[in-house]
Amino acid sequence: MSPALRLGPLVFPIELALLAAAVAIGLLASRLLAGARAEDASRVLWRCLLLGLLVARLTFVWQYRDHFLQAPLRILDLRDGGWAGSAGLAAALAYGAYAVLRQLAPRRAVLVAMALGTAVWLGGGRLLAPPAQTQPQLAELSLQHMDGAAATLAAFHGKPMVVNLWASWCPPCRREMPAFEQAQAANPDIHFVFLNQGEAAATVRQYLDEHAPSLANALLDPAGDASRQMSNRGLPATLFLDAEGRLMDVRVGELSSPALAQRLQSIRAADGQR
Repeated sequence: MSPALRLGPLVFPIELALLAAAVAIGLLASRLLAGARAEDASRVLWRCLLLGLLVARLTFVWQYRDHFLQAPLRILDLRDGGWAGSAGLAAALAYGAYAVLRQLAPRRAVLVAMALGTAVWLGGGRLLAPPAQTQPQLAELSLQHMDGAAATLAAFHGKPMVVNLWASWCPPCRREMPAFEQAQAANPDIHFVFLNQGEAAATVRQYLDEHAPSLANALLDPAGDASRQMSNRGLPATLFLDAEGRLMDVRVGELSSPALAQRLQSIRAADGQR
C-alpha cells in the first residue's frame, strides 16, 4: 500500500487522509445519534480534535526543543509531520470524557463518535503501515552512480538506512535538503542515500555543487521508479530501513530537522530490538 493518496495532480500523505476519514466518520456518527443536540456534540468533537492537535504538536516541540531553539518560527510550520500522536490522542479523549461528565453533549453520541474516530485512525494506521520486511521492488531498482555506473541499495545494508527521494525542481525537496545534509554529518551510524528522481546527472551534479556540496551517497533513478512504487510519485518522500534493508517507515512530504530526528530515533530503537 502506498503511503500517499493521489487525487489528480495532488498527492496527500496517507496519515492525513486517515485523520480526515476519522474526523468525518466521528462527526457523522454524532449527528446520527445526537438528535436535537447534534450541534452540542459537534462542538465538543471539534474541541477534542483541536486540543488533540495542539497537544500533539506542543509535545513534539518539547521533545525536540533543542532543534527548535535554533529556529523558533519552525514551530508554526506544520508541514514537517512533527507530531506526538499518542499525547494528542490522550488529550482529545480526556477532554471528551470531561465533556460527557459535565453533560456538555449527549453521552452516547460523543462516546461512539470518539470510539469510531479512534478506531479508524489507529486501525487504519496499523493496517496501512509498511510491513517490516525487505521490499523486493527496492532491491530491483535500476540505479546509477553519478558517473553512470550501476548502483544498488543493497550496498548500504549493515546499518540503518534513510533513502530520500528528491528532485531539484521540487521546492520542498530543496527546503529539506539542509536538514538531511546536517543529519548525514551528525549520524555516521546511519546510511543516508539521496536518490534523485528522473533528472540527468549533469543537472543533479550542478545542483549539489551549488547547494549541498558536502552531501554524500547521491544516486540517480533515471526512470523515477522509486517514487512511482513507494510514494505514488509524491515528492519529497523518505524511506526508513533497518540494517537488514527492511522498510520500517515512509514519510511523504517535507521533513524538518526535528521531524527527521524523531524518525531516526525510531529506526534506531527498532534496529536495537532485533
